[in-house]
Amino acid sequence: QEYESRVGPATEPPSHPQPTRRKNLEFEPLSTTALILEDRPAYLPAKSEEESQRHRQEYSEMVAGAKRREMKEAQKKKLSHPYMRNTRRVRELWWQGVPPSVRGKVWSLAIGNELNITPELYEIFLSRAKEKWRSFSETSSVNENEDCGVSLADRESSLDLIKLDISRTFPSLYIFQKGGPYHDILHSVLGAYTCYRPDVGYVQGMSFIAAVLILNLEEADAFIAFANLLNKPCQMAFFRVDHDLMLKYFAAFEVFFEENLPKLFQHFQNNSLTPDFYLIDWIFTLYSKSLPLDVACRVWDVFCRDGEEALFRTGLGILRLYQDVLLQMDFIHSAQFLSRLPENTPAHALFSCIANTQMISNNRRWNQVFSALMKDGLKETDKSSSSSSSNSPALRS
Repeated sequence: QEYESRVGPATEPPSHPQPTRRKNLEFEPLSTTALILEDRPAYLPAKSEEESQRHRQEYSEMVAGAKRREMKEAQKKKLSHPYMRNTRRVRELWWQGVPPSVRGKVWSLAIGNELNITPELYEIFLSRAKEKWRSFSETSSVNENEDCGVSLADRESSLDLIKLDISRTFPSLYIFQKGGPYHDILHSVLGAYTCYRPDVGYVQGMSFIAAVLILNLEEADAFIAFANLLNKPCQMAFFRVDHDLMLKYFAAFEVFFEENLPKLFQHFQNNSLTPDFYLIDWIFTLYSKSLPLDVACRVWDVFCRDGEEALFRTGLGILRLYQDVLLQMDFIHSAQFLSRLPENTPAHALFSCIANTQMISNNRRWNQVFSALMKDGLKETDKSSSSSSSNSPALRS
């Protein structure tokens, strides 16, 4: 005590210094990042120069990777933002192909929801469809079907045609066929649509459009996009088999066909091969049946960006791509070839042909040419090129 009164109280034994915590940070860095960035505490051996350099290199790579991810996210946001669709940079990105991770969202925004369909409304029409299917399985009586508000034609469309088409939808994928993970979803979307639009009903080819949407969207969202897409003027004209309107689309197509590929156009004229023999199937399925799925999705990207013009421009791109082959074929072989395109149609070559297709005729773009046909009717020159279409067995079917 006397000693302490002279020299003061005994000091505590030295302890290991505690690592200082960084202040004013909203988060603590992940352990890997901290290990790379921080020097070791004083009570641990210091890093060697080689280890420090390696850690600095790892950190640089992490930063670069984060920047790349940020750029991709920014690109996705640009593509999906409705106000950015018409900027030059975004249009280029659409042409190159929308990233699959945001493709469904981008398509939904581009297609829109003018019909104001909600997921709840989808459930209502799906319930009606299931009730119809249940009544069909319980009785085959026409009278009972009529009591349920269902005609024999409705029965055939909602049962026979849908079931038949589902089994033939992307058969190589094995996901839409009976027992596949998407079979019931596809059946539900198509069935609900027949209840939602009984005036249209089910038309062969719809299953391919619905299937592509299901691959990119949740079930209810796929139905919303499907119903709104089929409500577009071009799709409605074809699916309701509006002959007069279809002839105008064919006539407009032939204007640009002759403008871009005069030699092949004349060859088809000489062989009486009219657009209805190949365009109907292409438009019905938005090329998802005719082209490889990944290529068809890129066509959809451009279609969502440019509207119906892109569908007919794609058709001209296909004709340009296979022009040399088609020039050597007669009517039958040309029709067979165009109804069953090569399975290995290359995306790069096709989109190069599409890019080289000019949708301008006499200083008029597609919508101007089509509007003139709608306003003034078919002119004499257009009548002569389309008259065979009006009598075509393909169009009558």
